[in-house]
Amino acid sequence: MGLFSKQIDKRIAAYQRELIETHYQEVDNMYRQIRGWRHDYRNHIQMMKVLAVNGDMDGIKAYLDELDTDLNTVDTVIKTGNRMADAILNSKISLAQSRDIAVQVDAHIPVELKMSELDLCCIIGNLFDNAMEASLELPKEKRMIRVYMDMKGTQLYISFTNFTAGKKLVKVGKIFGSTKGEGHGFGLVRIDNIIERLDGYLSRNSEDGAFTTEILIPQV
Repeated sequence: MGLFSKQIDKRIAAYQRELIETHYQEVDNMYRQIRGWRHDYRNHIQMMKVLAVNGDMDGIKAYLDELDTDLNTVDTVIKTGNRMADAILNSKISLAQSRDIAVQVDAHIPVELKMSELDLCCIIGNLFDNAMEASLELPKEKRMIRVYMDMKGTQLYISFTNFTAGKKLVKVGKIFGSTKGEGHGFGLVRIDNIIERLDGYLSRNSEDGAFTTEILIPQV
């Protein structure tokens, strides 16, 4: 095996380890949230039992109204119509929130996609990871990731926008420069390769204060 092949193998191994670690963090954070919800659920039941024993029906109604408002506020479950998109978006949102990164998602996939779930997972996962990396360089109050997904005719449109630290990124070839390690570069290359293989379109735009990636993927 040549030196170049060994270097490639090392980079791929490092990238895979990073993916595993990221996945572990996402799952761990989701389990923490579930345990928190379970704890809150028991407290809510106990509170309503007390109100019921006292015959306070107005109190129960008011408490249920508060719960309904609270659930509408904290509900971050994204339902796009595609199970793989739902799974990866919700896990990434959970991880972003644990890192104090605000996320706005408007995603709709009303048709069965022709592309594989693996390709979809790689694209969304890498875009989200890159956006989170850039967001962590900002103060907590300025961290924001916006995601938009929908069908434009027969093509799936994906857009990711995140705020940056205020300086325009430098483009080298087809890829914008990053301060992160080699795994980040492999993520970008992986996206480029997938889009090229699927005869899609990809645009990266770096303006002062924001970085946007737009993708179109034919589904016919």
